[in-house]
Amino acid sequence: EVQLVESGGGLVQAGGSLTLSCAASGFAFDEYGIGWFRQAPGKEREGVACISVGDDSTYYADSVKGRFTISSDNAKNMVYLQMNSLKPEDTAVYYCAAEYRFSDYDLCTTWGSSWGQGTQVTVSS
Repeated sequence: EVQLVESGGGLVQAGGSLTLSCAASGFAFDEYGIGWFRQAPGKEREGVACISVGDDSTYYADSVKGRFTISSDNAKNMVYLQMNSLKPEDTAVYYCAAEYRFSDYDLCTTWGSSWGQGTQVTVSS
């Protein structure tokens, strides 16, 4: 059974940083695309950063390029999202998602079939 557990959310001031973690279990980690989606109140869920674990290729939404960095630790089955220069518009529930044999681009621009429970990120102005 695929399990994804997020952690690391919280409250931060604009311009600050946070690192989110996603602990993955129950599947062949390096055969998946794994990424971070977010959903703000009243808005659709959007893919912000995804990684093809097998080759480390990454995809970022335009809104976070240059500020967010996704990485994976294959030995620990962990995926991280380093978020710098946070803005109030980054406030959302952040979800970890995974899909078998999806590339970073495919996952972030479509959808994943496995999801974590989400972690709240709030950026104050």
